[in-house]
Amino acid sequence: MENSLDAGATRIEVEFRHGGRSYLRIEDNGSGMTRDDALLSLERHATSKIHETADLDQLHTFGFRGEALPSIASIAKFELQTRRTDAPTGTEVLINGGKLVHVRECGVAPGTRITVTHLFSAVPARRKFLKSDATESAHIIQNVRLYALACPGTAFTLIEDGRVLFQSPSCATLVERVAEIFGRQFAADLLPLEVTEDGLRLSGLIGKPGVSRAARHEMITFVNRRPVDSRTLNYALIESYATTLPKGRYPVGVLFLEMSPVAVDVNVHPAKREVRFRSDAQVRSFVIRAVLQKLRESGSGAPVVPLIGAENTTPTAPPSMPLATFRGVSAPAPAVARSPIPGGAPLNSPTGMSASLPGPSPASAPSSSAPPMHLASWRFLGTAHGDYALFETPAGVVVLDRRAAHERVWFERLQEQFVEGKVASQRLLFAVPVELDAIASALLLDRLAFLKAHGLDVGEFGRNFFRIEAVPDWIEPEAAAEFLRDVLAAAREGRLDEGNLQLAGEEWARLAAQKAVRLPETTTATDALALATQLFACEQPHTSPAGRPTHFELSRGDLARRFQRGV
Repeated sequence: MENSLDAGATRIEVEFRHGGRSYLRIEDNGSGMTRDDALLSLERHATSKIHETADLDQLHTFGFRGEALPSIASIAKFELQTRRTDAPTGTEVLINGGKLVHVRECGVAPGTRITVTHLFSAVPARRKFLKSDATESAHIIQNVRLYALACPGTAFTLIEDGRVLFQSPSCATLVERVAEIFGRQFAADLLPLEVTEDGLRLSGLIGKPGVSRAARHEMITFVNRRPVDSRTLNYALIESYATTLPKGRYPVGVLFLEMSPVAVDVNVHPAKREVRFRSDAQVRSFVIRAVLQKLRESGSGAPVVPLIGAENTTPTAPPSMPLATFRGVSAPAPAVARSPIPGGAPLNSPTGMSASLPGPSPASAPSSSAPPMHLASWRFLGTAHGDYALFETPAGVVVLDRRAAHERVWFERLQEQFVEGKVASQRLLFAVPVELDAIASALLLDRLAFLKAHGLDVGEFGRNFFRIEAVPDWIEPEAAAEFLRDVLAAAREGRLDEGNLQLAGEEWARLAAQKAVRLPETTTATDALALATQLFACEQPHTSPAGRPTHFELSRGDLARRFQRGV
């Protein structure tokens, strides 16, 4: 595809079968090659895109190394057909496992067609490193979509096993191409952006305030039209949303950075997906300023922060805004209905259905609503900053993180549900539609049975389209789609391996516990003591599922020492 785009193609067609391992064809209507150039292109380190050493410092093409074609031809059956517009006939070159079979004239349309079959036939040991056909197909689809985003003016067609997956004509705008590739639902959540400053130009689409994902896979960045994974750009985008997204969530966007080729090195990684900027600080601060400005214009309330140099990339709160609020500590969620948990102790539940959930095991759960003996003498003092409950105890003072405590209780409860096979699920009157990208769809199809066993019933409704038909009873239906995306993001990062059901179940419970917790704005002494009772009935009450402490204690001796009083 890179060679096709470098050749000025306005139409590219990609076809593959069985995840690309048995058949792969890429055809374009670019400038084509002469017979001599076609043969030269299959020599290692031969390229027509570099004429002198200085060209390496100002690359304007996608390809420049001259390594890809000969490498592919050495491990498969490789056929190249090409013809220039002004030539009466084309050239066909056939290579099998690195050995030249024939070179001859052929009749072919202007442009180039490359066909690769029997991948790794010359090195069969490499085949075992390939993933399933669905996963390999998803990676091919993702790569085609990235280059389709990079070049909206080029028409792309993608065919898998004889079926057209994606066909996009030349698009006038980026938003049209995004809508065709990722769906109109995704495109509707984006805002246009275009800023130019000091030789840098940032354009594209960024997510509206509040639109987020559990992983970074929908932060898509390009440098001079080249798809890249840039820590500088990613962290600048994350920092820009620090005041509008909760901790652990990531923004979405499709960003294009254009700059002088001299100021960026693309020859850092063999896959050419990593780049190194001559001035990271300049790029980072420019991106943060541009995104913050757009968010402010959109009415998100995000302040515009002057960023000067490399050291001043952390936003500074305006005088009238508390620093904690500016740094993204959002206000507590509104109070929601609570219902008694097993044993009579009330515990917050987003659906009001916690009475049907199994509580702690009989061995550890109290037999009544009365707290255990060591908690009977605790006195609730109040809450601090919404999230923390303060208790006076005979030994000193205990500070309880309400959110971490809730997550621990829910985590062990959901784990017990799955082990006992008593996962409560509710059918939805109206199914929730979800549109995913190719890789997420492949991950979902491989895990439908796992999800259903955990109460989340998802049905395939078309290519990359799904419907959530039932949800666990601890989650609101409108939150199900976001939770499903979070689960797939964990699977994408290798944290949800269904091959190990115990670890997969733990990761599921960890994600679910975060989603199940809805802290009311205020809490009563009864609720706070009930939460402490439930927490200390858990097997591991001292940490949340994420490893954060759930509470800490200041003894009377600690208090006396802090105030320099004799004990």
